[in-house]
Amino acid sequence: MEVTEVRVFLRNKDSNKKLKAYVTITFDNCFVIRDVKVIEGSKGLFVAMPSSKMKIACPKCAHRNVLRSKYCNQCSAILEQQSRAPVMSTDENRQNEHKDIAHPITPDCREYIQKKVLEAYEQEVRKAPLEHAASSNSSEFDEAVDEEI
Repeated sequence: MEVTEVRVFLRNKDSNKKLKAYVTITFDNCFVIRDVKVIEGSKGLFVAMPSSKMKIACPKCAHRNVLRSKYCNQCSAILEQQSRAPVMSTDENRQNEHKDIAHPITPDCREYIQKKVLEAYEQEVRKAPLEHAASSNSSEFDEAVDEEI
C-alpha cells in the first residue's frame, strides 16, 4: 500500500487555533480517506484520523443521541444520568467521546502516514505565502487597469 496523493486544506492562520489543516489521503490511486486533521499538540504537529462522536440510544424512542446529551433530539425525553457519560472535565476523558472511523493498525503504518501528511502540510505552508503575495499583486494590477479604463 502506498500513499499516492495528499491534499492539504489549510485552516485560518490564527495562532490560538490548534487545528492547522484538513487532509485527504489517497492510497494506491483507488482508496480515499477524508477529514484527516493536522493538529498542533504540546509536543508538535501530529495527524488525527477521522472520528465521530459516540452515541447512545434514547430509552423511550431509540433515537441515537450524542454522548453526554441531557435530552433526546427526537422526542425531547430526559436522558437518565446512568445512560449519559459521567461529567468529564479533563481533555483526556473528552477524547474517549470520539471513535476513529479509519485508522492505521500498526505503528509502522501510522508513522508512514504521518510522515507523508506532515511533508505535504509543510510544502503547503511554504507555498501559501507565495500564493497570497501573487493574488494581492494581481488584485493591485486589476485595480490599476480598472482606473485607466
